[in-house]
Amino acid sequence: MIAVNDATFSDLVLNAPCPVLVYFWAPWCGLCRFVGPLLSQLQDNCGGRLQLVAINADANLRLASAYQLTSLPTLILFKSGRILHRLDQFQTREDLEKIHQQISPAQFL
Repeated sequence: MIAVNDATFSDLVLNAPCPVLVYFWAPWCGLCRFVGPLLSQLQDNCGGRLQLVAINADANLRLASAYQLTSLPTLILFKSGRILHRLDQFQTREDLEKIHQQISPAQFL
């Protein structure tokens, strides 16, 4: 997972050649520590067609504000600089499965 910040966001997310799943997290967030490894598995399952990046919301307040984060973790899927999907409320592991189902290989073509 690549760490992204205010300075690298545009290049690594908005101008990326492939879809990018942005994982907003914070060091104090217990659920974030649970979700991180599951996201790595999700990226592996996408066979390299998806880039996963992590943004520490506490250290990047401009981005957290720009994307109006209300809870952590928050996942936002970008393609060609546009938001395709957003997940703000994590409850269970099944929430990640829903994202995996919505991220079909056809979306990446």
